[in-house]
Amino acid sequence: MPPAQNGIFELEYPQSLGVYDQYADAQKTVDFLSDHDFPVQNVLIVGTELKQVERVTGRLTWAKVLSAGAASGAWLGLLIGAILSIFAEPGSVIGTILGGIAFGIVFGLISGAFGYAATRGQRDFSSVQKVVATKYEVLVEHKFLADGTALLAEMPGNPAQNPFA
Repeated sequence: MPPAQNGIFELEYPQSLGVYDQYADAQKTVDFLSDHDFPVQNVLIVGTELKQVERVTGRLTWAKVLSAGAASGAWLGLLIGAILSIFAEPGSVIGTILGGIAFGIVFGLISGAFGYAATRGQRDFSSVQKVVATKYEVLVEHKFLADGTALLAEMPGNPAQNPFA
């Protein structure tokens, strides 16, 4: 019987088959198990030791903030203008779309300016962030631990750090 949707990321009494520095190594391990008819539906790969990485992409200036606000506002205005043009008179469709773009630009300029002014120079840069794992642990249900350990002992070049060694 397949696991319930809310329990798909849960195992009954999970045990560790190994810890890997790279996700590709953990994935290769599960692929090896699968190739040897191991019941891989009882396996989880869990990213552990999480860290947040922020990549600074550039310096923010008033010109960049206002131009980005105007651009995003123009897109929003185009969308709203296009939707409103469905209900407009046939001769005023273009005017409705252009009016939506104009209002969108004004809205984007104002919202961008307020947002940037609120930081008061404490964050004068743009960046992107993501959370990454530094270790990947392959877990298996307790009843399959011995079989998994025996199979992985045969795996050539297995880079796992066994937590029980």
